Amino acid sequence: MVRKPNSDLLGYRLRLNLYNLANPNPDSTFKAKFSGNPRKYERLSTILSKKQVARLGKSFYYYGVHEMLRKVGEPPVIVDQKSIDKSVLRLKGHYFNKGFFNAKISAAIDSTAPKKAKVVYTVTTSEPYILDSLTQSISSPILDSMFQATKEASALKSGKQFNSEDFDAEKLRLNTLFRNNGIFHFQQNYVKYDIDTVDTGHKAHSEMIIDDYTYRVGDSTYSMPFKKYKVSQVNIYTDATLGKNKENIKDSVTYNNFNLYAYQKLKYRPKAITDAVFIAPGSTFADWRTTVTSRYLSNLRVFNYPTIQYQEDPRDPKGESLIANIFLVPRKKYSFGASLDVTHSNIQDFGIAGSTSVTIRNVFNGAETLELSARGNIGSSKDLANPNDSFFNVSEYGGDLKLSFPRVLLPIKTESILPKRMIPSTVISLGYAKQQNIGLDKQNFTSSFAYSWTPKRFNSARFDLFNIQYVKNLNPGNYFEVYKSSYDALNKIAQDNSANVNPAYFNSDGNLIIESGTTGFTTDALGASDAIPLSSSDYSTVRSIEERRQRLTENNLIFASSFSYSMTTKTDLLDNTFYSLRTKIESAGNFLSVIASASKQLKNQNGNNTIFDIEYSQYLKGELEYIKHFDLGRKKVLAMRAFGGVAIPYGNANSIPFSRSYFAGGSNDNRGWQSYALGPGTSGAVNDFNEANMKIALNAEFRFHLFGDLYSAFFVDAGNIWNVLDNVEDERYTFNGLSSLTDLAIGSGVGFRYDFTFFVVRLDVGFKTYEPSIYEGSKWFRNYNLSKSVLNIGINYPF
Repeated sequence: MVRKPNSDLLGYRLRLNLYNLANPNPDSTFKAKFSGNPRKYERLSTILSKKQVARLGKSFYYYGVHEMLRKVGEPPVIVDQKSIDKSVLRLKGHYFNKGFFNAKISAAIDSTAPKKAKVVYTVTTSEPYILDSLTQSISSPILDSMFQATKEASALKSGKQFNSEDFDAEKLRLNTLFRNNGIFHFQQNYVKYDIDTVDTGHKAHSEMIIDDYTYRVGDSTYSMPFKKYKVSQVNIYTDATLGKNKENIKDSVTYNNFNLYAYQKLKYRPKAITDAVFIAPGSTFADWRTTVTSRYLSNLRVFNYPTIQYQEDPRDPKGESLIANIFLVPRKKYSFGASLDVTHSNIQDFGIAGSTSVTIRNVFNGAETLELSARGNIGSSKDLANPNDSFFNVSEYGGDLKLSFPRVLLPIKTESILPKRMIPSTVISLGYAKQQNIGLDKQNFTSSFAYSWTPKRFNSARFDLFNIQYVKNLNPGNYFEVYKSSYDALNKIAQDNSANVNPAYFNSDGNLIIESGTTGFTTDALGASDAIPLSSSDYSTVRSIEERRQRLTENNLIFASSFSYSMTTKTDLLDNTFYSLRTKIESAGNFLSVIASASKQLKNQNGNNTIFDIEYSQYLKGELEYIKHFDLGRKKVLAMRAFGGVAIPYGNANSIPFSRSYFAGGSNDNRGWQSYALGPGTSGAVNDFNEANMKIALNAEFRFHLFGDLYSAFFVDAGNIWNVLDNVEDERYTFNGLSSLTDLAIGSGVGFRYDFTFFVVRLDVGFKTYEPSIYEGSKWFRNYNLSKSVLNIGINYPF
C-alpha cells in the first residue's frame, strides 16, 4: 500500500549496500581507462586484438561483477512526490473500502539525516459508515427463492460497519449457491450493488441487484429469467486427443446410463470409470460435481487432468437440460524410472546405490496401478569383522511391489461409510531387502494392506488393516563391531577386572575378542556363579549392555494395524500462512496374541509366546504433530512445529523394536546434534545409535530472504527422547513426569537455503545451546562454538 524502506538484516541494509557497490556505468569506466592513456590502449592491443580488448570490457571483472551486484542488491528507495501521491491515493482507497468514506490523508517529508528522510502519513478517519437497510431486486424468481431460503447466511449484516470485502464475499457466496443448484449460466458479475450514502447520517443503504440472464444471438442481445438445469446425458471419451471427433469412434458402451466411447478399443471396465464420475444423468447441474469428478479422475493416475464441457441439449424443448462431455487423455501404460547415487555412512565409507522402477497402469482394466521397483547398493567398508581384499565388500539389494486400486476392496458395500466423493483407494504392498556385511546383516520382509481416503479437501486419512514387518539378523556376532561405544565400555570393565577374567577372552593386545571374549565375559559377569565379582556400578553397566545387545540382535516380527489422519489449511506451495495437524495411532501384536492363545502353544524360556519360533512384538503407539506458519510479509516467515510420540510395550514384549523406536538429532530434528547422538534423557548419548520409546520435539524458525534465490533462517530446536514403561530402569534414561522436561536439549543456529523452484537445498549450522547431560557447572553454552557445531545438509524445509 505505502512504499516501504529498503529491506534490512538485523538493522543492516545489506542489499542496498551491495547495490551501491556496483558501478552504474561500467562501459564508460572501461572506455575512460584508455581515453586518458592512449599508450596503454596501444600496448594492450599489441598483446590482444582490438576485438579482444573490446570484449574485455564485457568480462566479469569489468562488467559482470557490477551486473551481479545490481541484480542481487536492491536499489535505494527514493523519496519523490509522485510516489507519495500514489501512496496517499492507496490509503484513501483502503479506508474507503473499510467504511471511512470521509477519511482525510496527508503526507509530510521529514529529513532525519543527510540524504535520508522519512515520510509521515497522517490519517483522519472520521466516523465510519454503518450498513443499515439491505434490500434486494432479483429479477429471476428461482434466484430470489434460493436467496430468501439462505438469507441468514449472508455476509452482509445490518448494523455492521461497511466493508467492501463483505460485499465481495456475498458475491462469491451467491455464485457458489446458484451454480451448485443448477443455475448453469450464472456468473459472479451478475451481482451488483447500489449503495446510498447521501444525507443518511453515516448510514449506508444497500440494494443488491441481480438482473435476468442476457445472451447474444448474432448482433442482437436478449434476456430471460435464469433456469435450473439438469444433466440429461453424460458422454465419456476414454481416449480423447486433439483432432478427434465423434465420427471416428470405433468402440462404445452404455453403462448405468453413461455413454463411454473409444476412438480405438475400449480398454477400461465401465464401472471403473463411472465410479469416478459424479455428474450422473438426471442429476442437477452443480459446480461441485465437476470439481470432484476432475479430482477423482486425476487420482486414478491413469489419465491426465480431464476436460469437462457442458452444452445445452437440443432435444429438450424447454431448454433446461445439459449434455456433459468428459474428455480423458490416457497416460502411457508403461513408465520407467532409474536413479544412481554415491553414498557415505558411518558403516560404509563409500557406496554406489542404484534403483529402477516400472509403473504399469490399468493392469486389470479397472484403472489399477502396479508399481515394481528394485534397488541395489555396493560399497567399501573398513569393518574389521568383514575383511576382504576387494574394494567393494558390502552390498544390499531389495525389491518392492505396490498395487493400487481406486476403490475399497471389501466383500461388503462401503458407500454409506466411505462415499466415493471421499476418493477411497486400496493399496497392497510387498517388499524384501537383504544386507551383506553391513552391520548385523539383515533380511527385511514387509507387507501391508491399507485403505486411504480424503474426508474433505486438504484432509486425508489412512487405515492400515495390517502392516507386517519381519527382520532377521543374519550376523548377530558382528554386534560389537557396529556398536563400538558399547564394546569400549565392556572392554574397559573387563580390563579393570582382568585379574578375575579368563585370559582366553583377551587377544594379544589385551582387548576382548569379538565374539568369543565378549560373550564369555558377559556370561561369567552376569552368571549365578559370581565368577567375576564386579562393583554394583560395573555390574549394572554390563547388564545394560547385554540387555541392549539382546534386544538389537533379536529377530523382530511386527504385525500392526494403524490409523492416521492429517489436515492442513495450506492451499498451494506459495501459501505461508497455514497450519497442519497429523496424528497416528498404531497397535501391534494383538492379532498374533489371539492366535497364540487359541493354539494353546507353550511359551518359550523367556516366558513369551512365539509365532514360527519368533517372539512377536506387542505395543501401542501414538503420535501427534502440529505445524504453524506465519507470513510476516516481505518474504519473512515464522515457522513452528511441535511433535510428541510414545510407544508402550505390553503383553508379549517389554521393549519396542528398533525400527519402531524414536531417535533425536539430525537435519529435520534438533540440529545441534547429529542423528542418534542425543539422549535418551540425561545419559549423554553413550551408545552409538541412541533410541528410546518416547519423544518430544519443539522447533521454531525465522526465515527471511537475502537476495536472488538465496534465503536464510535463524532457528531454535528443543527436544529429547526417553524410555518409559519398558525394561530400562536407569533414571538417566527414563521419563519421570513433568520434572523430566528439564531434560529437553536446546540447539540453535543459522541456515542458508537456495530455492531451485522445484526443491530447496538447505544448509544449517547447529550449536549445542543447552545440554541436559552436563552434570557439573552450567548446562548453557558450554559447547557453543564452531568446533562443536553440527553441519546439516537437507532437501526442502524441515517443516
